[in-house]
Amino acid sequence: MADKVSEKERNNREETGMDYRAAYEKEHLQNADLAGRIADLEAKNAELAFKLNRIKTNPLWKMSAPLRRCMHFVLRQRDRLKNCGNLRGFIGRLNYKKIELKARENYGTKSFPDPEEAAREREERFPRMVKISILVPLYNTPEDFLREMIDSVVNQTYPNWELCLADGSDEAHSNVEAVVKEYQDRLGEDPEWGPRIRYKKLVKNEGISGNTNQCLTLATGEYIGLFDHDDILHPCALYEYVKVINEKEADYIYCDETTFKSGDINKMITLHFKPDYAIDNLRANNYICHFSVFARELLDGTELFRTRFDGSQDHDMILRLTDRARNVVHVPKLLYYWRSHPGSTAADISAKPYAIESAKGAVADHLRRHGFEHFQITSTRAFETIFKIRYQIIGSPKISIVIANKDHAADLKRCITSILEKSTYENYEIIVVENNSCDKETFDYYEELAENKRIRVVEYKTDKPFNYSAVNNFGASEADGAYLLFLNNDTQVITVNWLEELLMYAQREDVGAVGAKLYFADKGIQHAGVVLGLGAHRTAGHSHYKQPQENMGYMGRLCYAQDVSAVTGACLLVKKKLFEEVGGLEESFAISLNDVDFCLKLREKGYLNVFTPFAELYHFESASRGLDDQGEKAERYNRESDQFRKKWKKVLEAGDPYYNPNFSLDRSDFALKI
Repeated sequence: MADKVSEKERNNREETGMDYRAAYEKEHLQNADLAGRIADLEAKNAELAFKLNRIKTNPLWKMSAPLRRCMHFVLRQRDRLKNCGNLRGFIGRLNYKKIELKARENYGTKSFPDPEEAAREREERFPRMVKISILVPLYNTPEDFLREMIDSVVNQTYPNWELCLADGSDEAHSNVEAVVKEYQDRLGEDPEWGPRIRYKKLVKNEGISGNTNQCLTLATGEYIGLFDHDDILHPCALYEYVKVINEKEADYIYCDETTFKSGDINKMITLHFKPDYAIDNLRANNYICHFSVFARELLDGTELFRTRFDGSQDHDMILRLTDRARNVVHVPKLLYYWRSHPGSTAADISAKPYAIESAKGAVADHLRRHGFEHFQITSTRAFETIFKIRYQIIGSPKISIVIANKDHAADLKRCITSILEKSTYENYEIIVVENNSCDKETFDYYEELAENKRIRVVEYKTDKPFNYSAVNNFGASEADGAYLLFLNNDTQVITVNWLEELLMYAQREDVGAVGAKLYFADKGIQHAGVVLGLGAHRTAGHSHYKQPQENMGYMGRLCYAQDVSAVTGACLLVKKKLFEEVGGLEESFAISLNDVDFCLKLREKGYLNVFTPFAELYHFESASRGLDDQGEKAERYNRESDQFRKKWKKVLEAGDPYYNPNFSLDRSDFALKI
C-alpha cells in the first residue's frame, strides 16, 4: 500500500511540475514575443536614426537650411489651415490671437493700482500682519536691473517686508554694493516695521543656492519670499499674498507670471496662467516657479536650497516644501514679471544646460521620498525640463475592459482587433455588454468572439430606454479584474503600451480615474482632460478640443501627465474597489455627464484624476449613438446638464482648480478673458 501511495504522490508531483513548467514556458514565450516586438522597434529606430544622421551631416543639407526654413514656414501655415478643418476653424485661430492681444492690455502697468487704491491697501491692517523677508541673491547684477528690482519691492502696497540681499559680485562690479548702500541710506529703518534692506557682502560667490542660503541668514520674517535679482514684482503682490495668508491660512503661496523683454514689462512674451496645486503637474514641470512665498516653519529641519541641485534648486525646494505645507494657495493674478535677456533661463534653457540634469535629479529625489522605485524620467518634445515620468507597474493585475455595445459590429470589431493586436500588456479580459442589438451581423461577430477565452459577451436585459451608466454598471458587476477600463466601442488603440501607461497611474493610492488622449479620425484632439464649467451649458468640456495632434498645448500641457477634474468615460481606468466605493456611475445621468459626475465623486473622496497623453487612441465620437445637438437628444442633454449644475453647484461656482479663472469658459483653447 505504501508503495502505491508513493507512486500516486510521485504522479501528482510530476503532473504539478508539468503544470508549472507549462505555465513557465507559456509566460517565457509571451515575454520573448514581447521582447522581440520591442527589439524590432528599436532596430527600426536605430536604422532611421542612422539614415537621419547621414542626411544631416551632408554638406548639401547644411547649405539648404535657409530654403528649408522658408518651406517649413509655408507648410506650417498650410497645416494649420488644414487642421482647423475649414475656414471657420482658421478664423477661430486668428480670433484667438486677436483675443490674446486684446487681453494683454489688462496686464502689465495697466493692472497697477491707482493712487487711491494703493493708499487703501497700504493703510489696511490684517489680523496677521506677517513680515515677509524677500531673499535676493546678487551676482554682478546690471545696475538698471538692480534698481528696478529694488524699486518694485519698495513700491509694494503691503508695508511689512524686508529685503535681504547677499552679494557675491566680483571686484569689477563693486557698483552693486554702492547701489544697495544708497538705498539703505535713503530708506533707513521704518519706525513700525524695522530695517527695510538687510545686506551682506560675501567673501566669495557661492552660486545661486549658496548666495540665497546666505540671504536666509539675514531674514527675520515669519514668511520667506524668493525673488531673482533681475525681475520685477507687481505693486500688489505682497498685499494679495498676505490676504490669502489671513483668509485661507496659506503657508505656501504662488501666483501667475509673465516674461518680458526690452526692459518694459508691457512687452510681454509669454503669459503663464497656472492651475492650483497639482502634484502630477509639478513632478513633470516646475509650473509653480515664481513668486514663491512660504511660512518659515516649513524649513524646520531642512535646507532652503541644496547646492547639488543648482540650476533647478527652486524645483527641488518647491517639491520639498509643498510636501510639508498644510495649504498651498495659488493667487490667480499676474504678479511676477520675469525678465528675458541673454543668459537668463527665461530666454533659453541652454543658457544653463546643467539645469536639465538638476531638474531630473530633483524630481527623482522627490519620487524616492514618496516610495517610488524603478521609475524613469525623460525630457519631452515640449521642453527639456518638462518630463515624462514612467512609474514601475507592481505585479500584473487583471484589467477588465468593459465595452457597451448595440449593433455597430464594424466599430466594435475595429476596437477589439486593435486591443488584441496592439496591446503589450497581457493580463486583461474584454467584457462586451450587449444591449438590445438587432443586426444579424452583430450576433455573428459575437460568435467569433466566443472563440477567444479572454473575451466574454454578457447581455444586459431591459425594456427601458438606453442608459449608458446602467449598462456599464452591469458590465462592471460581471468583471473579474482588480481594475475596470470603460471603453467606447467606437475607439481604436494607437499606443501599444496604452494599458501600461494608464495602469501606472491607476495603481497609485492617491489616484482615482485615469484617462487617455483621444483623437478624431483626422487626428484632431477629441479629449485631453475635462474642464469644469467649460462650454455653453457651463457644465464641463474638453480642453484643447480639435487642436491638431502635434500641438504641444498651452504651456506644453499636451506633453505631460497631469491632474484634471475629470476624464472622459470613452476611455477611463479605475480600481474596481474605488468604483464600488463611490457607487459606480450615477444612473440618473443616463447618457451625458455620468463620467464627469463619477470623477467628481472620486475627487470628493480625496482622489486625484489623471490625464496622460502617452496613452493614445482614436475616438470616432458619436459614431455609435449620434450627436446630442438636436431634437429629443438635445432636450435630454439640457435636462441632464441642469441636473449636473444643481448637484455640483458649489463645485462649479468655485471653478476648476486645474484651469485658471483668467481663461474664457467659452473656448477650449485657453483663450484669455477680455
